[in-house]
Amino acid sequence: MSPASTPALPEERLAAGAARLSVRHAGRFAAETVQGLLNDSHRRPAQTASVTTHLVLPAERLTAERLDALAHVQGAPVSGLPRVLFVCSRNADRSQLAAALLQQRAAGKVTVSSAGTHPGPEIEPHVALVLAEADADPAGAFPKSLTDEVERAADIVITLGCGDACPVMPGRRHLDWPVADPDGAPIAAVRRIRDDIDARITDLLASLPSI
Repeated sequence: MSPASTPALPEERLAAGAARLSVRHAGRFAAETVQGLLNDSHRRPAQTASVTTHLVLPAERLTAERLDALAHVQGAPVSGLPRVLFVCSRNADRSQLAAALLQQRAAGKVTVSSAGTHPGPEIEPHVALVLAEADADPAGAFPKSLTDEVERAADIVITLGCGDACPVMPGRRHLDWPVADPDGAPIAAVRRIRDDIDARITDLLASLPSI
């Protein structure tokens, strides 16, 4: 392979990602803050993955979400939209279903995040399939760990089966949706879980005054 076609090393890709994010948040966050969050975001999934090169892009996406949340917490929000955070154990099924469905139905009027207390390696295939069937394909989505910035920025935290590990933030609206676990379930059962979550989202949207 010639030098011109050699893929960039993870460190080089991280540096390029930090540069992009620093430009986006110029005047809001120092480059050192951006780089530190990006490095931390990259380490989080890498702790359970055998190959880290492909995790640079997800780390950049997670860092972008964390910077947006941090700006909100510090009183310089990027937008004034209500912020909803879905949390389950692995962020591979229920919280991903809920986030993708709300993102689709809110049509840009809600800032939606999802996270896991113990994130899995990837979104469950049946979950991706039933979302695609509902035209809510979570393209580019991936399991993410729960971070302090995203948790503190949420106006509404909705937990889905993470038990005692679920966050409860004082001063935040908290809902717990007792939704069945789709892990290992047949596709028909996952469709029913999707529809259950979608019905709950209808009620949630009706409760948000700005929607």
